[in-house]
Amino acid sequence: MTIALLDINDSNLQLWHGGAHLQSPGYALLVDRQYRFGNPARAAARLQPRDINTRYWWQLSTEPLQPALGPARHTGDLVHAQLQELHREGGQPGEMLLAVSGSMQRDQLALLLGIVQQCPFSAVGLVHRSVALGSLHSGSGRLFHLEVQLHQAVITELAQRDGQVELQRTLPLPGTGLLQVQEKLVETIATAFIRQTRFDPCRKAITEQQLYDALPDALRALGRDNETNIEVNGYRARINRTELLGAGQRLLESARDAMGAAQPGDKVIADPLAGLLPGLAERLPGLQLLAPDSVRTALEHHIERLVERGQALSFVTALPVLADAAAPVQPAPQPASQVPTAADRPAATHLLQGHRALPLAAAGQTLGQGWSLHPTPAGWLLRGAGAGVRVNGATRDPDTLLGGGDTLRIGDGPELLLIEVTP
Repeated sequence: MTIALLDINDSNLQLWHGGAHLQSPGYALLVDRQYRFGNPARAAARLQPRDINTRYWWQLSTEPLQPALGPARHTGDLVHAQLQELHREGGQPGEMLLAVSGSMQRDQLALLLGIVQQCPFSAVGLVHRSVALGSLHSGSGRLFHLEVQLHQAVITELAQRDGQVELQRTLPLPGTGLLQVQEKLVETIATAFIRQTRFDPCRKAITEQQLYDALPDALRALGRDNETNIEVNGYRARINRTELLGAGQRLLESARDAMGAAQPGDKVIADPLAGLLPGLAERLPGLQLLAPDSVRTALEHHIERLVERGQALSFVTALPVLADAAAPVQPAPQPASQVPTAADRPAATHLLQGHRALPLAAAGQTLGQGWSLHPTPAGWLLRGAGAGVRVNGATRDPDTLLGGGDTLRIGDGPELLLIEVTP
């Protein structure tokens, strides 16, 4: 029997089962006393705001639902209904392994497992999703996971010792969720429409929904270029990336406060959604965006350790570091002005320090003092902030492209030479 893998983050629940991969954000829409979940519900969020609930995962409980939404008595009923839909559309697996956020309280975890008992599948494992993701990353510095949920973001600090990654603390960041950031983005974009075309897309629900629907593609475009066009109802506005930087400011500041002063070797891993938020990747040192299937990769590697049949499930908060598993990451988006345009640099596979050659990690290399190298098709991209850095003897700014033969010196540290080691 194939075990299904369920990643529970309400901004994008994901289920993998066999060849099926479902994605379903935590939106519930009431239609004729029946519920629709996920993307169809999200597409009606601005059109039928009184028939939408997005808080049921965040506020999972058995308290009476306020305001009421159809036959559901409480948020637990909505969670139950969405789990049933995922089970049905995912090929009706008999068993599921659950990865859940550390922001869930103990009583919420107990309620979730009670709800699963009323579903047509069995939960055979329960793991902290940040710990699972952290097990894909080895290193000696502090490791943080940034998770963007619908109504809040969450910072989880992990410790790596004796070959294990362990949960240290989980800190919710109130008021920094995807919905709050989206509202600020839409407000800024609507102002641009009014200024450029005298058309306000937020005056009517149908055009406001069109603007929300256009937002993800616009943000992806702004990850590649400094400007993009957004069209709503025949009107077109040109949006500059710089105009949108303020939308993620509260999230950025809250994340920095939660992590404290940056330390050498710090690493921040983040779900792919964080990469769409303008300016976050550039202004949060050490940030690495995870690949969309990172949770699946981690759970598959640990599945024998995580599965607990025939006994009460334990909430797993420590796992071995998978040193031999290349952590799937995706490049953080950069504005066009910082995208390398030089010809491809000579290949580099190692950093030479004195007589020691240190292999460059495929997922990126931490250099210390807030600096790191990130792989790109054109070479290794130097990113960071803090102590001054010298490249080939000259002071350089971040986002410098490096390759074989280039030298690095960070602050008063030793000189590092990028070299290629061939088999």
